[in-house]
Amino acid sequence: MQNWQVSPGTDRIVVLLFDNFSNHCLANTVEPFRAANTIARAPLYTWRFLSLSGGAVTSSSGLPVETACWSEAPPEGDYLFLMPSYGFEGLATGTLAGALKAARGRFRTLVGCDTGAWLLARAGLLEGRTATIHWDELTRFAEAFPQTDTVEDRFVFDSDLATCGGASTAMELVLEIIKTRHSPMFALEVAALFMHGDKLDLHNPFQRLTAGRLVSSAAAIMRRRIESPLAIDALAASLHVGQRELEEAFAGEMQRTPRAVYKSIRLREARRLVELTTLSVAEIATRCGYQNASAMTRAYRSEFGVTPREHRS
Repeated sequence: MQNWQVSPGTDRIVVLLFDNFSNHCLANTVEPFRAANTIARAPLYTWRFLSLSGGAVTSSSGLPVETACWSEAPPEGDYLFLMPSYGFEGLATGTLAGALKAARGRFRTLVGCDTGAWLLARAGLLEGRTATIHWDELTRFAEAFPQTDTVEDRFVFDSDLATCGGASTAMELVLEIIKTRHSPMFALEVAALFMHGDKLDLHNPFQRLTAGRLVSSAAAIMRRRIESPLAIDALAASLHVGQRELEEAFAGEMQRTPRAVYKSIRLREARRLVELTTLSVAEIATRCGYQNASAMTRAYRSEFGVTPREHRS
């Protein structure tokens, strides 16, 4: 999406690429935004790929991406993602530092992905701020920039600056942007398209999950048990936590109960089947854990404002 397509409510994103950038990191940054547009059926996000000199920029795996020249960037935007990887120290020139200082006034948030925090720090933008970087460089980064509070978090938001480590953390950061910009349920729906958080390790009963991880793990089980939904106490037991702890995690992360989120997940699967299959409403109801079509139709109308038949027509 190289055209700067903007409509009311659209967030504008610029991805500044450098030679040897991580293609995995780029995909994990852009694809959740693309998925958000797909689910919403609206251009919630639009993006452009830029480089300092324009032309083709080649990733560390040899994939070329055509970019526009930095000087052709629009005067303002919502997010500027910096995406260096290998050879990042050689990129931290005075020219880039000047460009980033100027960009700070043109973009709502500057984001350093992978080793992007190094470029932000060299430009003097992380003094007195909290940041993280790819964990291979964490110690060197902390020693090189003692005025920055360097932490081992997977991603960090510090007002108008954000940083994250490698490719998987880029997706987590983008999902957090979507969650904050729209809603926790919408971000969960985007994450589900990538099976994000679906790899569960529940063999260790002494493992303590953060609230966010507990919610994503519970949601993964919910998606696996749509046709025959689990009771909430059974769901909590499968995660080795009490029902109260699970409910508190959902209240904090989703502002909804586990039961309400479970219902929304089932109804979104019903919507997918309405749109993409010719299954009868009764069959869809059965596949989504409803005892009869009438019960699902009532819930569907409450969730989406139309009945399944009206939606399909």
